[in-house]
Amino acid sequence: MPALWLVPLGQKLLLWGALGAASLAGATLVVRLLQMLASYAQKWQQMRAVPTLPGAYPLVGHSLLMKPDGREFFQQVILYSEESRHLPLLKLWLGPIPIVAIYSAENVEVILTSSRQIDKSYVYKFLEPWLGLGLLTSTGNKWRSRRKMLTPTFHFTILEDFLDVMNEHANILVNKLEKHVNQEAFNCFFYITLCALDIICETAMGKNIGAQNNEDSEYVRAIYRMSDTIHRRMKMPWLWLDFLFLMFKEGREHKRNLEILHNFTNNVIAERSSELKRDEEHGSADKDCSPSKNKRRAFLDLLLNVTDDEGNKLRHEDVREEVDTFMFEGHDTTAAAINWSLYLLGSYPEVQKQVDSELEDVFGKSDRPATLEDLKKLKYLECVIKESLRLFPSVPLFARNLNEDCVVAGYKVVKGSQAIIIPYALHRDPRYFPNPEEFQPERFFPENLQGRHPYAYIPFSAGPRNCIGQRFAIMEEKTVLSCVLRHFWVESNQKREELGLAGELILRPTNGIWIKLKRRNADES
Repeated sequence: MPALWLVPLGQKLLLWGALGAASLAGATLVVRLLQMLASYAQKWQQMRAVPTLPGAYPLVGHSLLMKPDGREFFQQVILYSEESRHLPLLKLWLGPIPIVAIYSAENVEVILTSSRQIDKSYVYKFLEPWLGLGLLTSTGNKWRSRRKMLTPTFHFTILEDFLDVMNEHANILVNKLEKHVNQEAFNCFFYITLCALDIICETAMGKNIGAQNNEDSEYVRAIYRMSDTIHRRMKMPWLWLDFLFLMFKEGREHKRNLEILHNFTNNVIAERSSELKRDEEHGSADKDCSPSKNKRRAFLDLLLNVTDDEGNKLRHEDVREEVDTFMFEGHDTTAAAINWSLYLLGSYPEVQKQVDSELEDVFGKSDRPATLEDLKKLKYLECVIKESLRLFPSVPLFARNLNEDCVVAGYKVVKGSQAIIIPYALHRDPRYFPNPEEFQPERFFPENLQGRHPYAYIPFSAGPRNCIGQRFAIMEEKTVLSCVLRHFWVESNQKREELGLAGELILRPTNGIWIKLKRRNADES
């Protein structure tokens, strides 16, 4: 290396600049670390009184105690909430971030009713590469504006247009299940999931991907891989930094799947936009119709026409955010609810007989498609769905980032904390649900709802950020279940402990849902 005095002046300046930049970067890093430590120490002191899970280590907190496996992790969460039922809330540390677990109705209400505490948890940021800042992930004025804009698209009169799609794919499901009649027990989970994926894809985008007939499609595979990758990343703080994440195999796979998902949605939006433009150019008389007369209306068509208070339409990127959000939120959750309902009906034949009787009253021996009026009459089936969602909520836990200090159960919870709400534990509070592990649809008869705390049961969240698609979900679940149960009698001998519950992005049975099917009205039933 030549002596510094031999180096030309320009190169000296560059060298000094590089050394200065490195020193500045090092100093900045040290300052940031000190700030983080100071913030950590301050929060630790401020929240010292909050009941804390034992076993935390300095700086990493309880991260080392968290099981990486989805099944073991969920069992941990449930065990902690059961053991701490006598406590109003429970604190743990994920690295330097305080997390408060909440599982009683009175304390859940404090968070969910607040018009200020609407920010989703930090870990929801890992959904942003896929979903952007759509209805699920946005906050503040953007979320309020988008929610106001999209709420009319979930009106019952519009949802009725989707009933044909639901009936059609429910009948495909029934045909797929026919081969299992009077055979050995089989895992129905993926049959139901592919049906729900077909329904949401056609209702959201107007695109029939035929998942039930082609479960190996690139788009279907990408959805499942993406969901699994996001969940793994949420639990591993060392993968939170993007540049580190992309160095791992999961990061590279995430990038490939993202490209597949966005390309698919972009192509569908471009196709539907072109059809809309062609219709406008040809002076289409009915502006509310689908872009093409032989195509059904989809959420996408509504999104392409919706306007804000200033009369502005959504940009292409905004439309994609919402379509991708519908796809993400609208298939796994409803599929899980249908699966859990079938499992419980198969385990409780006396309940299934009451559903069977109701179906007989409404449909008789007919196998005609369900109408909106039919669905309104299926009141007991709706109670079955609600009780299934009580025992097995599709989203077993969710989190909020607290953007201001608040008081929960008399304890100060500081700004920047994460509040984890656990519907799975909340729904098992014996004060509101005696014998909580028993499957009793009668809990949701109107007369039995009197006096129950409004935040004791929140399968679709609650408050300002409740699920905008809950009517759609209940409608789909009633349609698919009524179609299946009009054809088959379901039996299940699977015990609860054999399910292998995993609380990932949704509540999944890692061992599947195993049922037997018999022809409806057979002597055995």
